[in-house]
Amino acid sequence: MTITTSTPQASFSQPDIPVTQVRQNQGAELDAIAKYRRAANYLAATQIYLKDNVLLREPLKPEHIKDRLLGHWGTCPGINLVYAHLNRLIRRYDANMFLVTGPGHGAPANLANLYLEGSLRDYYPDLSFDEAGVYRLVKQFSWPGGFPSHLYPGIPGTIHEGGELGYALATAFGAVMDNPDLVVACIVGDGESETGPTATAWHGTKFIDPAESGAVLPILHLNGYKIASPSIFGTMSDEELLHLFTGYGYQVRIVEDEDLDADMYASMDWAYQEICRIQQAARSGNRISKPRWPLIILRSPKGWTGIKEADGVPIEGNFRSHQVPLKEVKSNPEHLELLENWFRSYRPEELFDEQGQPFPDILDQCPQGERRMGSNPHTFGGRMRQPLELPDLFNYAVPVEHPEAAQGCQRGESSVSNTYEVGKYLRDVIQQNPNNFRIFCPDELESNRLYKVLDVTQRNYQWPTGPFDGEIGPDGGRIIELLSEHTCQAFLQGYLLTGRHGLFPSYEAFLGIVTTMMDQYAKFLKYSKEFPWRPPVSSLNYLETSTLWRQEHNGFSHQNPGFINSVLDQQADYARVYLPPDANCLLSTIDHCLQSTGYVNLVIANKNPLPQWLSMEDAIAHCRAGGSVWQWASTDDGVDPDVVMVGIGDCPMLEVMAAAQILRNELPELRIRVVNVTDLLILEQNSTHPHGLDDDMFAALFTPDKPVIINFHGYPSLIKQMLFGRPTIERFQINGYQEEGTTTTPFDMQVRNGTSRYHLIMQAIRLAAQKNSRVSARANDRVRHYEYVLAAHGQYICETGEDPDEITNWQWC
Repeated sequence: MTITTSTPQASFSQPDIPVTQVRQNQGAELDAIAKYRRAANYLAATQIYLKDNVLLREPLKPEHIKDRLLGHWGTCPGINLVYAHLNRLIRRYDANMFLVTGPGHGAPANLANLYLEGSLRDYYPDLSFDEAGVYRLVKQFSWPGGFPSHLYPGIPGTIHEGGELGYALATAFGAVMDNPDLVVACIVGDGESETGPTATAWHGTKFIDPAESGAVLPILHLNGYKIASPSIFGTMSDEELLHLFTGYGYQVRIVEDEDLDADMYASMDWAYQEICRIQQAARSGNRISKPRWPLIILRSPKGWTGIKEADGVPIEGNFRSHQVPLKEVKSNPEHLELLENWFRSYRPEELFDEQGQPFPDILDQCPQGERRMGSNPHTFGGRMRQPLELPDLFNYAVPVEHPEAAQGCQRGESSVSNTYEVGKYLRDVIQQNPNNFRIFCPDELESNRLYKVLDVTQRNYQWPTGPFDGEIGPDGGRIIELLSEHTCQAFLQGYLLTGRHGLFPSYEAFLGIVTTMMDQYAKFLKYSKEFPWRPPVSSLNYLETSTLWRQEHNGFSHQNPGFINSVLDQQADYARVYLPPDANCLLSTIDHCLQSTGYVNLVIANKNPLPQWLSMEDAIAHCRAGGSVWQWASTDDGVDPDVVMVGIGDCPMLEVMAAAQILRNELPELRIRVVNVTDLLILEQNSTHPHGLDDDMFAALFTPDKPVIINFHGYPSLIKQMLFGRPTIERFQINGYQEEGTTTTPFDMQVRNGTSRYHLIMQAIRLAAQKNSRVSARANDRVRHYEYVLAAHGQYICETGEDPDEITNWQWC
């Protein structure tokens, strides 16, 4: 492929567009757009205030005003300006386009436009083009059972709520990946621009291949103010903004002319033509090096077209217009008069006929059918979704027993990296789904030993790289790596919500960075389920690796399993947590998650070599059950045990297995049942979670009355919470991470947190001795012995810097 130099070269001046000439040549069209904007502004403003008399057929009275005034007016006029000109762009070029709105609390504007284009009526037939329909639209905003004050899944055309600022732009970039004909316009508010995630998201163009993907048109809306103070970008000069965004790699056009409609008209045309130029060059084999994608910066007064001032202070163009400009209109006659004058300034009689229908020249400004932004098929990702073609799991099975080999190979003897094995599977998932699956990872793919995927793909990066920068380039990369968990998640959300599939591998300690994003996304899934016209999208799949039990080299800062708690705080219908104990279980779990829809799946697996326990057949059955008795590791197949020993997580399970083996050899009179739980949610009651075990099956797995020791990957308090309500809960002793860690040896992490095999042995002896007299006769001797073993271990690692051979070379036999 030929690489050409981007034109124009980086310039700290904006393209010269003759705005005056646009007004002269397109005056009638601009007047029609301005009238459409008046209608949208009127509908947006009245939604915030009115519950009756919505078309001002009579003088405004206090009883027409809502008792609870909610919503954000200040951003609405700018959103309406952008929406109107995007509509014009779509109609002129038959563009496949939709809008992501960062200022999500500007929902009155989005609703107004969706009403006028008819997309709302498609899903809410009572929002008709008549006075009754306008009444219902206006009253239902921020009304119980109506539309909330921000975007949400019940609003068609929405893939991003905007309630938590910072993620709109990266979500838009994720949406256009592998959608070559799609353009996503994204309004970024100047308040949102102060967030860390947005600062990183500006680099999204460097991951968009113009040959295989669509384009994002960012529109930075600078109205100057946040809730109560000026915005940072709003205080910057045009020259400073041009320098900043040119440095990011954009070609910038600032819209701030007195004739905003003419300026936006010309700027939108320029931006669309620049997008087409960059894409055509790449698709014809003349890829532009460092293409400078267009960026529009819109400077408009906050609360534009609203109340100019009240009580001697400015409203329009000031922070006071951010939310509800006047809040005392029911009790203050002067404010009520200002409000009525504001509403009548839009001349509603010129916008709606006697029946309350918008006049035809207003409706003519909207695209038709699926070209309407609220009806774009990509915004209903479940409709676009195609299942992945997944390879046969048995092709990746890790053998656990080889009876025919010399001296035989037994369970637990083979030690491999679980994530390395799943990397082979993901390699073939990518190969069989070249345009429908991506991995988004914060620069940890190889660290987490998933590097087999690089046999068939590379990291996607569009700007030039060095000759020795391996496995990275502009063509066909299915891997997106950058050191921003926020951006990786937002990319993935945009990708999933437009119908595709993905995986987010990350270090355990840093997944917590996206906790609130995950929470917002889970809420989006919850609400989506309430609308039958939103079929479920592919699940959001996290692969949490480099876990705390093998982060002893990085130290205390890298030891945090708290993301498990955050996922389980979500409603039961949407949260899943899996802790597969070996490679075959991990393969089965990932295969299941990639087929699932509508969930947040958290899969936890270590990258370091660990023993392998179950054949692929057994692993599949075990994962389907969620937890099972490992009869081959138990005394007498686990029948009538003195103690039940449970492992949840691969490293904690290793310690359970070592403890069981030592007890079987040294204290055979102590009867043990070994249980592994891979689906954490089976611990919940079936009335609480659909995966939960009923009381009969819970008793069958853990016995009705025997003491149970649980060795858990994360915080013990979480297991206590999940077991609450189960009968005889006092018989459960729960070990887990106790916030004890440092730079030390792997086994010392277990010792410090009381999850080591020696701690488990002592617990089991103490519990069994209460009922088993043969165990009690030896209990004191054995417990004291292992107390000395632990003390000796601490001394040994201080002297040698490593764990003793009986730990590092331990094998099940």
